[in-house]
Amino acid sequence: MPQQSTEILAATAGGIARAAQLLQAGQLVSFPTETVYGLGADARQGKAVAAIYEAKGRPSFNPLIAHVHSAEAARRHVEWNDVAEQLAEAFWPGPLTLVLPLREGHGISPLVTAGLETLGVRVPAHPAAQALLRELDGPVAAPSANPSGKISPTTAAHVKAGLDGRIAAILDDGACGVGLESTIIGLAGPEPVLLRPGGLAAEKIEAVLGRKLAERDVHDPLTAPGQLLSHYAPGAPVRLNADAPGEGELYLGFGPGPCDLNLSEHGDLAEAASNLFGHLHQLDALGKPIAVAPVPEHGLGEAINDRLRRAAAPRD
Repeated sequence: MPQQSTEILAATAGGIARAAQLLQAGQLVSFPTETVYGLGADARQGKAVAAIYEAKGRPSFNPLIAHVHSAEAARRHVEWNDVAEQLAEAFWPGPLTLVLPLREGHGISPLVTAGLETLGVRVPAHPAAQALLRELDGPVAAPSANPSGKISPTTAAHVKAGLDGRIAAILDDGACGVGLESTIIGLAGPEPVLLRPGGLAAEKIEAVLGRKLAERDVHDPLTAPGQLLSHYAPGAPVRLNADAPGEGELYLGFGPGPCDLNLSEHGDLAEAASNLFGHLHQLDALGKPIAVAPVPEHGLGEAINDRLRRAAAPRD
Protein backbone atom coordinates (compact mmCIF):
# COMPACT_ATOMS: atom_id res chain seq x y z
CA MET A 1 0.00 0.00 0.00
CA PRO A 2 1.20 3.61 -0.52
CA GLN A 3 3.52 4.99 2.14
CA GLN A 4 2.47 8.02 4.19
CA SER A 5 3.96 10.01 7.02
CA THR A 6 2.79 8.61 10.36
CA GLU A 7 2.30 11.34 12.97
CA ILE A 8 3.18 10.65 16.60
CA LEU A 9 0.63 12.44 18.78
CA ALA A 10 0.91 13.09 22.50
CA ALA A 11 -2.14 12.19 24.61
CA THR A 12 -2.93 15.85 25.26
CA ALA A 13 -6.12 17.72 24.43
CA GLY A 14 -4.52 18.89 21.19
CA GLY A 15 -3.25 15.43 20.26
CA ILE A 16 -6.61 13.81 20.99
CA ALA A 17 -8.43 16.46 18.95
CA ARG A 18 -6.06 15.83 16.04
CA ALA A 19 -6.60 12.07 16.30
CA ALA A 20 -10.39 12.52 16.23
CA GLN A 21 -10.07 14.84 13.23
CA LEU A 22 -8.08 12.20 11.35
CA LEU A 23 -10.64 9.50 12.18
CA GLN A 24 -13.47 11.75 10.98
CA ALA A 25 -11.54 12.20 7.72
CA GLY A 26 -11.42 8.44 7.19
CA GLN A 27 -7.81 7.97 8.28
CA LEU A 28 -6.32 5.25 10.50
CA VAL A 29 -5.15 6.15 14.01
CA SER A 30 -3.55 3.82 16.53
CA PHE A 31 -4.51 4.55 20.13
CA PRO A 32 -3.82 2.97 23.53
CA THR A 33 -6.32 0.96 25.51
CA GLU A 34 -5.78 -0.82 28.83
CA THR A 35 -5.31 -4.07 26.87
CA VAL A 36 -3.18 -3.35 23.77
CA TYR A 37 -2.81 -0.54 21.22
CA GLY A 38 -5.71 -0.56 18.76
CA LEU A 39 -5.69 0.40 15.08
CA GLY A 40 -8.75 2.60 14.78
CA ALA A 41 -11.05 3.66 11.97
CA ASP A 42 -14.50 5.22 12.09
CA ALA A 43 -16.69 2.09 12.11
CA ARG A 44 -19.35 3.88 10.04
CA GLN A 45 -17.00 4.49 7.10
CA GLY A 46 -16.54 1.40 4.94
CA LYS A 47 -13.53 2.76 3.06
CA ALA A 48 -11.76 3.59 6.32
CA VAL A 49 -12.48 0.12 7.72
CA ALA A 50 -11.18 -1.46 4.50
CA ALA A 51 -7.94 0.42 5.08
CA ILE A 52 -7.53 -1.47 8.39
CA TYR A 53 -7.60 -4.78 6.52
CA GLU A 54 -5.12 -3.40 4.00
CA ALA A 55 -2.73 -2.00 6.59
CA LYS A 56 -2.77 -5.19 8.68
CA GLY A 57 -3.16 -7.75 5.89
CA ARG A 58 -6.05 -9.01 8.07
CA PRO A 59 -8.33 -11.83 6.78
CA SER A 60 -11.71 -10.36 5.79
CA PHE A 61 -13.60 -13.12 7.62
CA ASN A 62 -12.18 -12.10 10.99
CA PRO A 63 -14.57 -9.53 12.56
CA LEU A 64 -13.51 -6.31 14.28
CA ILE A 65 -14.55 -4.84 17.64
CA ALA A 66 -16.33 -1.48 17.77
CA HIS A 67 -15.07 0.68 20.63
CA VAL A 68 -17.50 3.18 22.17
CA HIS A 69 -17.32 5.52 25.15
CA SER A 70 -20.27 4.14 27.15
CA ALA A 71 -23.00 1.53 27.36
CA GLU A 72 -25.41 4.21 26.18
CA ALA A 73 -23.32 4.58 23.01
CA ALA A 74 -23.22 0.79 22.54
CA ARG A 75 -27.02 0.63 22.63
CA ARG A 76 -27.14 2.81 19.51
CA HIS A 77 -25.75 -0.10 17.49
CA VAL A 78 -26.81 -3.40 19.10
CA GLU A 79 -29.90 -5.05 20.55
CA TRP A 80 -29.35 -4.75 24.30
CA ASN A 81 -30.51 -7.32 26.85
CA ASP A 82 -30.54 -7.90 30.59
CA VAL A 83 -27.32 -9.96 30.63
CA ALA A 84 -25.51 -7.24 28.66
CA GLU A 85 -26.71 -4.68 31.19
CA GLN A 86 -25.55 -6.86 34.08
CA LEU A 87 -22.06 -7.34 32.62
CA ALA A 88 -21.72 -3.72 31.50
CA GLU A 89 -22.54 -2.48 34.99
CA ALA A 90 -19.99 -4.84 36.52
CA PHE A 91 -17.08 -4.55 34.06
CA TRP A 92 -17.37 -1.49 31.80
CA PRO A 93 -15.24 0.42 31.22
CA GLY A 94 -12.77 -2.46 31.01
CA PRO A 95 -11.32 -5.37 29.02
CA LEU A 96 -14.66 -7.00 28.13
CA THR A 97 -16.26 -7.22 24.67
CA LEU A 98 -19.92 -8.18 24.29
CA VAL A 99 -21.18 -9.67 21.01
CA LEU A 100 -24.83 -8.80 20.41
CA PRO A 101 -27.25 -8.69 17.44
CA LEU A 102 -27.09 -5.56 15.32
CA ARG A 103 -30.06 -3.26 15.78
CA GLU A 104 -32.00 -1.71 12.91
CA GLY A 105 -30.35 1.48 11.68
CA HIS A 106 -27.06 0.59 13.40
CA GLY A 107 -24.92 2.45 10.84
CA ILE A 108 -21.96 0.08 11.16
CA SER A 109 -20.02 -0.88 8.03
CA PRO A 110 -20.47 -4.58 7.16
CA LEU A 111 -16.69 -4.81 6.93
CA VAL A 112 -16.61 -4.41 10.72
CA THR A 113 -18.78 -7.48 11.27
CA ALA A 114 -17.34 -9.46 8.33
CA GLY A 115 -20.90 -9.89 7.11
CA LEU A 116 -22.29 -11.25 10.38
CA GLU A 117 -25.52 -10.02 11.95
CA THR A 118 -23.76 -9.43 15.27
CA LEU A 119 -21.31 -6.82 16.53
CA GLY A 120 -18.65 -6.95 19.23
CA VAL A 121 -18.74 -3.77 21.33
CA ARG A 122 -16.40 -2.63 24.09
CA VAL A 123 -15.99 0.37 26.38
CA PRO A 124 -12.26 0.75 27.08
CA ALA A 125 -11.11 2.11 30.42
CA HIS A 126 -7.91 3.82 29.23
CA PRO A 127 -8.23 7.61 29.76
CA ALA A 128 -6.78 8.46 26.33
CA ALA A 129 -9.12 6.00 24.60
CA GLN A 130 -12.08 7.39 26.52
CA ALA A 131 -11.14 10.97 25.62
CA LEU A 132 -10.72 10.08 21.94
CA LEU A 133 -14.05 8.24 21.73
CA ARG A 134 -15.89 11.09 23.42
CA GLU A 135 -14.22 13.64 21.15
CA LEU A 136 -15.28 11.63 18.08
CA ASP A 137 -18.66 10.61 19.59
CA GLY A 138 -18.84 7.62 17.30
CA PRO A 139 -17.85 3.94 17.14
CA VAL A 140 -14.22 3.12 16.34
CA ALA A 141 -13.42 -0.25 14.80
CA ALA A 142 -10.07 -1.26 16.21
CA PRO A 143 -8.21 -4.54 16.09
CA SER A 144 -4.73 -4.67 17.60
CA ALA A 145 -2.32 -2.32 15.82
CA ASN A 146 0.07 -4.88 14.33
CA PRO A 147 0.47 -6.72 11.03
CA SER A 148 -2.09 -9.53 11.01
CA GLY A 149 -1.04 -12.64 12.92
CA LYS A 150 1.99 -10.98 14.49
CA ILE A 151 2.58 -10.10 18.14
CA SER A 152 0.10 -7.56 19.53
CA PRO A 153 1.54 -4.12 20.45
CA THR A 154 1.63 -2.84 24.01
CA THR A 155 3.65 0.34 23.31
CA ALA A 156 3.63 3.02 20.61
CA ALA A 157 7.10 1.80 19.59
CA HIS A 158 5.64 -1.63 18.79
CA VAL A 159 3.02 0.03 16.59
CA LYS A 160 5.59 2.15 14.81
CA ALA A 161 7.81 -0.88 14.17
CA GLY A 162 4.99 -2.75 12.44
CA LEU A 163 2.86 -0.06 10.79
CA ASP A 164 5.01 3.05 10.28
CA GLY A 165 4.13 4.61 6.93
CA ARG A 166 0.89 2.61 6.68
CA ILE A 167 -1.31 4.66 9.05
CA ALA A 168 -1.94 8.35 9.64
CA ALA A 169 -1.06 8.64 13.32
CA ILE A 170 -0.19 6.97 16.60
CA LEU A 171 -1.59 8.43 19.83
CA ASP A 172 1.21 7.71 22.31
CA ASP A 173 0.38 7.37 26.00
CA GLY A 174 2.96 4.87 27.24
CA ALA A 175 2.65 1.14 27.85
CA CYS A 176 -0.66 -0.69 28.20
CA GLY A 177 -1.44 -1.99 31.69
CA VAL A 178 -3.34 -5.24 31.08
CA GLY A 179 -1.32 -6.45 28.08
CA LEU A 180 -3.90 -8.97 26.81
CA GLU A 181 -6.81 -8.31 24.49
CA SER A 182 -10.33 -8.16 25.90
CA THR A 183 -12.33 -11.18 26.94
CA ILE A 184 -15.18 -11.72 24.44
CA ILE A 185 -18.61 -12.96 25.55
CA GLY A 186 -21.27 -13.91 23.02
CA LEU A 187 -24.78 -12.78 24.00
CA ALA A 188 -26.62 -13.38 20.72
CA GLY A 189 -27.86 -16.87 21.66
CA PRO A 190 -29.78 -18.50 24.49
CA GLU A 191 -26.82 -18.51 26.92
CA PRO A 192 -23.62 -16.48 27.40
CA VAL A 193 -20.67 -18.04 25.55
CA LEU A 194 -16.95 -17.49 26.11
CA LEU A 195 -15.79 -16.68 22.57
CA ARG A 196 -12.25 -15.62 23.51
CA PRO A 197 -10.45 -15.59 26.89
CA GLY A 198 -8.67 -12.34 27.62
CA GLY A 199 -7.76 -9.66 30.12
CA LEU A 200 -10.83 -10.26 32.31
CA ALA A 201 -10.81 -13.72 33.88
CA ALA A 202 -13.83 -15.88 32.99
CA GLU A 203 -14.25 -16.79 36.66
CA LYS A 204 -15.04 -13.14 37.50
CA ILE A 205 -17.71 -13.02 34.81
CA GLU A 206 -19.21 -16.29 36.01
CA ALA A 207 -19.31 -14.95 39.58
CA VAL A 208 -21.41 -11.97 38.45
CA LEU A 209 -23.72 -14.12 36.32
CA GLY A 210 -24.03 -16.85 38.94
CA ARG A 211 -23.49 -19.58 36.33
CA LYS A 212 -20.86 -21.13 34.10
CA LEU A 213 -20.17 -19.72 30.65
CA ALA A 214 -20.74 -21.99 27.68
CA GLU A 215 -17.63 -22.64 25.60
CA ARG A 216 -17.16 -22.28 21.86
CA ASP A 217 -16.03 -25.26 19.79
CA VAL A 218 -12.79 -24.29 17.98
CA HIS A 219 -14.25 -25.74 14.77
CA ASP A 220 -17.33 -23.48 14.85
CA PRO A 221 -17.48 -20.59 12.33
CA LEU A 222 -15.64 -17.42 13.30
CA THR A 223 -17.89 -15.15 15.33
CA ALA A 224 -15.40 -12.82 17.00
CA PRO A 225 -11.83 -11.54 16.68
CA GLY A 226 -8.85 -13.62 17.74
CA GLN A 227 -10.28 -17.06 16.85
CA LEU A 228 -7.87 -18.00 14.05
CA LEU A 229 -5.80 -21.04 15.06
CA SER A 230 -2.51 -19.41 14.00
CA HIS A 231 -2.39 -15.90 15.41
CA TYR A 232 -0.15 -13.62 17.49
CA ALA A 233 2.80 -15.36 15.80
CA PRO A 234 6.46 -14.34 16.04
CA GLY A 235 8.65 -14.89 12.98
CA ALA A 236 10.56 -17.73 14.68
CA PRO A 237 9.11 -21.10 15.77
CA VAL A 238 7.62 -21.29 19.26
CA ARG A 239 7.75 -24.41 21.51
CA LEU A 240 5.44 -24.55 24.51
CA ASN A 241 5.59 -26.14 27.98
CA ALA A 242 9.36 -26.38 27.86
CA ASP A 243 11.17 -27.08 31.12
CA ALA A 244 14.41 -25.79 29.58
CA PRO A 245 15.58 -24.39 26.25
CA GLY A 246 16.94 -26.68 23.55
CA GLU A 247 20.09 -25.97 21.60
CA GLY A 248 19.84 -22.64 19.81
CA GLU A 249 16.55 -21.67 21.50
CA LEU A 250 15.75 -18.58 23.54
CA TYR A 251 13.85 -19.28 26.76
CA LEU A 252 10.81 -17.33 27.96
CA GLY A 253 10.43 -18.22 31.62
CA PHE A 254 7.66 -18.16 34.19
CA GLY A 255 8.51 -18.34 37.87
CA PRO A 256 12.01 -18.58 39.38
CA GLY A 257 14.88 -19.95 37.33
CA PRO A 258 17.34 -19.02 34.57
CA CYS A 259 15.89 -17.72 31.30
CA ASP A 260 16.42 -15.06 28.65
CA LEU A 261 13.30 -13.14 29.69
CA ASN A 262 10.80 -13.91 32.44
CA LEU A 263 7.05 -13.33 32.23
CA SER A 264 6.99 -13.18 36.03
CA GLU A 265 9.76 -14.32 38.36
CA HIS A 266 7.18 -14.55 41.17
CA GLY A 267 4.61 -16.55 39.17
CA ASP A 268 2.16 -13.61 39.07
CA LEU A 269 -0.28 -14.19 36.18
CA ALA A 270 -1.31 -10.53 35.97
CA GLU A 271 2.36 -9.54 35.63
CA ALA A 272 2.86 -12.32 33.07
CA ALA A 273 -0.10 -11.08 31.04
CA SER A 274 1.22 -7.52 30.96
CA ASN A 275 4.67 -8.75 29.88
CA LEU A 276 3.60 -11.38 27.32
CA PHE A 277 3.58 -9.49 24.04
CA GLY A 278 6.43 -7.16 24.95
CA HIS A 279 8.70 -10.08 25.84
CA LEU A 280 7.75 -11.96 22.66
CA HIS A 281 8.62 -8.83 20.66
CA GLN A 282 12.06 -8.66 22.30
CA LEU A 283 12.84 -12.34 21.76
CA ASP A 284 11.49 -12.36 18.22
CA ALA A 285 13.85 -9.51 17.32
CA LEU A 286 16.79 -11.85 18.05
CA GLY A 287 15.74 -14.19 15.24
CA LYS A 288 16.01 -17.50 17.12
CA PRO A 289 13.44 -20.18 18.04
CA ILE A 290 11.60 -19.51 21.31
CA ALA A 291 10.91 -22.06 24.04
CA VAL A 292 8.27 -21.09 26.62
CA ALA A 293 7.99 -22.34 30.18
CA PRO A 294 4.69 -23.89 31.35
CA VAL A 295 2.07 -21.36 32.49
CA PRO A 296 -0.82 -22.46 34.75
CA GLU A 297 -4.22 -22.87 33.05
CA HIS A 298 -6.34 -20.83 35.46
CA GLY A 299 -7.41 -17.20 35.74
CA LEU A 300 -5.44 -15.03 33.32
CA GLY A 301 -3.29 -18.08 32.57
CA GLU A 302 -6.11 -19.34 30.34
CA ALA A 303 -5.79 -16.29 28.09
CA ILE A 304 -1.97 -16.35 28.18
CA ASN A 305 -1.94 -19.99 27.08
CA ASP A 306 -4.54 -19.24 24.40
CA ARG A 307 -2.21 -16.61 22.90
CA LEU A 308 0.82 -18.89 23.21
CA ARG A 309 -0.94 -21.80 21.51
CA ARG A 310 -1.86 -19.54 18.61
CA ALA A 311 1.71 -18.24 18.43
CA ALA A 312 2.96 -21.82 18.25
CA ALA A 313 0.34 -23.13 15.78
CA PRO A 314 1.54 -24.45 12.38
CA ARG A 315 1.90 -21.68 9.81
CA ASP A 316 0.65 -21.76 6.23
